[in-house]
This record gives sequence, structure tokens and C-alpha cells, in this order.
Amino acid sequence: MTKYREIIRLTSLGFTQRNIMISCGVAQKTVVKVQHRVKELDLKWPLDESMTDIALGHLLFPKDSKLATNKRLPDYAYIRKELLRNGVSKKLLWTEYMEDCRLRGDEPLMYSQFCYYIQQDEQKHRATMHINRKPGEQIEVDWAGDPAHISDPDTGEIINAYVFVGVMTYSQYAYAEAFIDEKQLAWIRAHVHMYQFFGGVARILVPDNCKTAVIHNNWNDQRINATYQEMAEHYGTAIIPARVRAPKDKPNAEGSVGNISTWIIAALRDEQFFSLAELNRAIRQKLEEFNKRLFQKKEGSRLELFRDEELPLLAPLPATSFELADWKQATVQFNYHISIDGMLYSVPYEYIMKIEKVNSTTTYPGRVYLCTVYIYSFIHTWYLYNSF
Repeated sequence: MTKYREIIRLTSLGFTQRNIMISCGVAQKTVVKVQHRVKELDLKWPLDESMTDIALGHLLFPKDSKLATNKRLPDYAYIRKELLRNGVSKKLLWTEYMEDCRLRGDEPLMYSQFCYYIQQDEQKHRATMHINRKPGEQIEVDWAGDPAHISDPDTGEIINAYVFVGVMTYSQYAYAEAFIDEKQLAWIRAHVHMYQFFGGVARILVPDNCKTAVIHNNWNDQRINATYQEMAEHYGTAIIPARVRAPKDKPNAEGSVGNISTWIIAALRDEQFFSLAELNRAIRQKLEEFNKRLFQKKEGSRLELFRDEELPLLAPLPATSFELADWKQATVQFNYHISIDGMLYSVPYEYIMKIEKVNSTTTYPGRVYLCTVYIYSFIHTWYLYNSF
């Protein structure tokens, strides 16, 4: 399904057509077509929650009832291997590919298209190009390969701590923080802390293909994790994940992961830490030294380049930090209450025995625990509070 909402959102933020097509996994002509129809209909972002991609598709293109046909692409790895064998040609491989598509019931490519895609794949594996990034344009994020370690003060058990790394691609100014695991909560908190550390937001965010960031990633079907997408909308940035098994799509993060593993994690290998907070204080100190270290092949340091050329171009942080939400489904009982994490919340009686989509968030202001539940319907939105 075409991501009409995301195309409209990124267009409203002023992203180029190329960045939009990469982020949404669509062709440039699709972006142009959607932008033209949005301008004709005078649609403005933000859109109503009821305007889903399906509803937008009917609104933007009511006469377009043709189903898109997805042609099967060739197996590039197999073709590269077979072309190395004597006597094997692209014509022979295309004939075998056509027969395989016929047996599977797939729609094949024509021979000219088949050769074109093979040529594009060959060029990708043969060439390496340096891409000049603009200041404040992009952040690359990843988990460091080697974990740090924490000692349990009671049992002496060694616990792994996983280090999150975020890098500004222009200045290579880096952020690092350790977490007990690599789950969704840690992933989102790492980004929130990273944006606070940088003091602003870059236009593009390039993550790896971990499940906390990307559910599925290929040209025909690219699905971003729902919570991660909400965070991107909150900060006004676009998510363009790296391709699967393509580390060159985020070379700065890959390179900084190696440098941080050396200058931070390995540098702390002989020190003993008894809490995550203690470890992160040591990491922050080493991180400041790392960012202030002078470049070997050019003047200045990461900190100087970031402060002078990138920081002024970053978008301002939103008024409030993003708060991780937990989406669930709850059935309204006959006592017009729903149960969320053992707590009961009242809702209008009209929704008895209806299944609602519930978004629950938790905060800890002082000693008071607040749980906020949002119930979405086609008519109203309620904000329910319960405290103790």
C-alpha cells in the first residue's frame, strides 16, 4: 500500500522528492503524482486520523481501480555466481528465469528489463562512491557490536550493557549511551537522549534494520516500526533505513562504532562498574574526549565542526520530549470500564462490548504515578487519568 500520509507529511516538511521516494519506498513519479493531486485538492497537513492510506487512495485517485502488478525480480546473487561459469550467458539465465516464473505463476521481466536490473546490480557491487553530506542533514544510528560490562554488586555476576551510537554524518560528531538491552524502550530513549545531546534535530534519520526500527525493508514493501514512526513525526524528521546487508548506506555509524569500541569501550575494559548510571558517566567523559580529538587528515575536531557548521542548521527540539507509548486493544465491559495493566478506566457507555485501540503512556513526576489512556474512535477522543 502506498504511504500517502507519509508522502504528504514529508512534503509539508519541505523534503526533496528523492528523499521522500527513498523514505517511503516509492517511485519518483508516484511522489510527483501524489503531490500534484494534493495541491489540486488543497489538502493540508496534519490530516484527520480517519484519513488512512486507503481512504486517501480513494480520495486522491477515485478512478484508478487498476491493481498494481509486482513483477518478480531476478535473484542477483545466483546470477552473479552463474555468470562466472563458462558458457553461461544472460540470455540463458533469462530463459531459465522465465520458465521458473511460469511454474510459480509470477509475472516475469522482459529481457531488456532483466538485463537492465542485472547491470544496475553489477554497478552497485563494482563501484564505491563518496557522498558529500550537507551540514545538519542526517544522523546515522546503530548499536555497537561489542558490549560494555557491569558487575552485580551482590552476586558479582557480569552483565552485558549494549552501547547505542548516533553520528552526525557531516561532522561525525557522536553520541553514545549504554543500556541493559536493545529492546524498544531502550531504542526510543536512546534517540530522545541523543536529540537532547545534539540540541536539535536533523532532517533525516538512518537506522539499521533492527526490529525496533524496521519491520520489513525492501523496495516493494518497506514498513517502519509504528512507535519509531510516531517518534519521527514528533521530532519532524524522516526515517530512511539502510538497505538490508548494506553497511555502506551508513558508513559514518559503522566507522564510529569501531572508533567508539576502541576509544570508549576498550579504554574502559580494566575499570569496574556496579551500575548502569556509573558506566554511562564514564562513557560520557570518554565521549567528550573522543569528540574533542583532532582529525588526522583535516583541521579541527568533531566538536568544532559540529558547533560551527551543523548546530545552527538543526531544527529546534519540540517543546516536550517524545514519550514511549504502548498500543493495545481493549474491550469495553458492561460496567463501561476497560482494564489496562490492572487499572480500570471508565469510558462512555456507548462503547460497551466494542474493541478500542488504546495508547497508554506512563510518567513519573515526583512520587505520583500517572497513566494516560487515549481511546480513538471515528467521532471523539477521550483523555482519561488515574493516579494514586
